[in-house]
Amino acid sequence: MLFLYRSLKKETKVNPLELSKAVGAVTDEDLRRAAAASQAAHRHTVLVRELAAHHRSRLLKHFLALGEEDRLLRFGQSVGDHVVEAYVDSIDFDHDSVFGVYDESLELIGVGHFANLRDNAQGRVAEFGVSVSKSARGRGIGSALFERAAIHGRNTSVRTLYMHCLSRNAAMMHIAKKAGMKVQYAYGEADAYLELTPADTVSRLTEALDEQVADLDYMMRRNLRDARRFGLRFWRSLVPQKHTV
Repeated sequence: MLFLYRSLKKETKVNPLELSKAVGAVTDEDLRRAAAASQAAHRHTVLVRELAAHHRSRLLKHFLALGEEDRLLRFGQSVGDHVVEAYVDSIDFDHDSVFGVYDESLELIGVGHFANLRDNAQGRVAEFGVSVSKSARGRGIGSALFERAAIHGRNTSVRTLYMHCLSRNAAMMHIAKKAGMKVQYAYGEADAYLELTPADTVSRLTEALDEQVADLDYMMRRNLRDARRFGLRFWRSLVPQKHTV
């Protein structure tokens, strides 16, 4: 199978989903169900993109822009800029996954951190933390990030998705209750747990489609932005500059 894949990849440019279909790994029904699930997830046009280590500067900009109250709700305590910088520097992209939502200007307005924890007797556990820019609240961004984290957890064999936050964090509590998580309260804090179902073909295809759509949307926005910038510089170069003596 590996030899066949390499041969096809070398001789033709084949879409991974089409290749899976060609070798019988998925069926037309699997693709239809995955597309339907992906379309349902995009009803509110919240596209979630997986981030990488080279996005640290954008992540730092997002977290530093959070106000004092928002930092308290995100990190569970008041933190200064130096703590935020240390947190961003410490993210291990080889071990954890980080997801982001961009606005029309390609600024990060929502970030979800999916951190793999140590396994327990029930299986693998991952912790999820989320932050949304103040200007982007009420648009379902937090829920979209959580849903992406949940399906990613399923596809990476995580058994339990865990969230810890202050009990007065209304946004996180809303996400937890909406997802049907078990919530435990103690001393002003809350721990929420969601048991994930095992991965299947549809969950894997859904995540792959979601990522492809988000990547395509980002590239189109970036190309449009760059074209506008080039056009602006071009027209400015045609306008005679005023010189002062």
